[in-house]
Amino acid sequence: MACLPQKITPMLGRFALAVLALLLVISPAQAHRHAEPSTGLVAIHYNQPPPDFAFVNSGGAQQRLWALRGKPVVINFWTTWCHACLDEMPAFEQLEKTYGERVAFITLSNEPAGTASSYLAKHKLRWPLLEDPQRSIFAAYSITEYPVTIVVDPSGRVSYVSVGELDWSELRAAVDKAFSGTSSAG
Repeated sequence: MACLPQKITPMLGRFALAVLALLLVISPAQAHRHAEPSTGLVAIHYNQPPPDFAFVNSGGAQQRLWALRGKPVVINFWTTWCHACLDEMPAFEQLEKTYGERVAFITLSNEPAGTASSYLAKHKLRWPLLEDPQRSIFAAYSITEYPVTIVVDPSGRVSYVSVGELDWSELRAAVDKAFSGTSSAG
């Protein structure tokens, strides 16, 4: 730039700064436009299958998550000491009453073995429960807070995630969207 007249050099410097500033403003917006919305869970992504796991269904048989394809699946991570987890249980009771066997429902707890199953039995709730005291499934799903509810659509892809307490209207809307094949952020 030593060959340019002195009046042009500052003008080019300002122009270069303006272009750089414009690129910094446009680039994050462009990148955000192409990024999938976040589920709030590092390991879980919308329109992708969640990690598979085995559990004992309400009939007492061993079953795998992937084997439930063909109908929506609601997966709820909870603990007995979490007030929000307990407060949302009526929504899951309503889920059963409204959809019956058209929707699969699985609960997971990371408390010591027997804690969550005793709680469900005491409250006459016969939900499929996977007790995960080693936290292997919780880690695979990157669960760090409670409750977390994940809805998987009939094709086996995550369509909805709620981190925190949900109510019946939110759960019903998420399941209805799973039936229709559209994903949404929770």
